[in-house]
Amino acid sequence: MPDAAIELVGVNKWFDTFHVLKDINLTVKSGEKVVICGPSGSGKSTVVRCINQLEKHQKGTIRVDGVELTDDAKSIAAISSEVGMVFQQFNLFPHLTVLENLTLGPIKARGLSRHDAEERARHYLDRVHIPDQAHKRPLQLSGGQQQRVAIARSLCMEPRVLLFDEPTSALDPEMISEVLDVMVELANDGMTMVVVTHEMGFARKVADKMIFMDAGEIVEEGKPEHFFTNPKSERCRKFLSQILQH
Repeated sequence: MPDAAIELVGVNKWFDTFHVLKDINLTVKSGEKVVICGPSGSGKSTVVRCINQLEKHQKGTIRVDGVELTDDAKSIAAISSEVGMVFQQFNLFPHLTVLENLTLGPIKARGLSRHDAEERARHYLDRVHIPDQAHKRPLQLSGGQQQRVAIARSLCMEPRVLLFDEPTSALDPEMISEVLDVMVELANDGMTMVVVTHEMGFARKVADKMIFMDAGEIVEEGKPEHFFTNPKSERCRKFLSQILQH
């Protein structure tokens, strides 16, 4: 059985008095693709933000690669080197070229030489099908191209796990498929992925496990074939009927 890449046990989080995550238990095996869906405000993004320590959980345990997340600087460094994150907004440095955006992390955090970092960056730009954009600045690119640069930037750190927080929600409809196609390829290559998304066609295609969240709780968890055809909970049925109509 594959080892667990990510484990959340009894995880709770509050924003002041608002209880945003309630006893979250989730295991993501190495190589597994997990898709988290649910209505707005259900806590989906907070789960992935807690996994890579952009948010602190107040109760429970999160382990990445067997290392428990704590406030200890060593733990933070260990986790951040293993976990890549792709956001709704691309978060690229506008004053740097695409190549400079991609080489910054490997040079500073991984200690790569500029030559090796650029070689790696070009490899991953090729991987996301935009090798010819290396010397442009982000604002010269379309939204779909910028998001693919953001994915390549995460891959340049060669993480063990990739987290995606609604990576297509800021894109125009015609650009969504070019980003999803790259994500499908990564999934097929065996990358461990946790994806928060409303793109149910993508979820059906790549997910090993579907998670439905509502009001800070995991309401339903299951394989896509059962999740989409025979959801157990009324809340999940209602959500799917609304989202699959669009």
